[in-house]
Amino acid sequence: MTTKPHGPASYFPTIEAKYGRGVDEWFALLRDCGIDGHKPQVEWLKTEHGMGHGHATALVQYHLNPGKWAV
Repeated sequence: MTTKPHGPASYFPTIEAKYGRGVDEWFALLRDCGIDGHKPQVEWLKTEHGMGHGHATALVQYHLNPGKWAV
């Protein structure tokens, strides 16, 4: 039996389908964007990439705390 992702990872399939990039690409962009902190990174995804607030929050939350969430 496979376990469904929970928390931010539960958004990943929708993010990949809607925005046309894999989550690893989004994590690389976040790593290289030169912006620190949860809120500034969420705002950057929203303004620079047209991402919705929930999707941006899920990516940033996972990006900043990868060991906390199971994929």
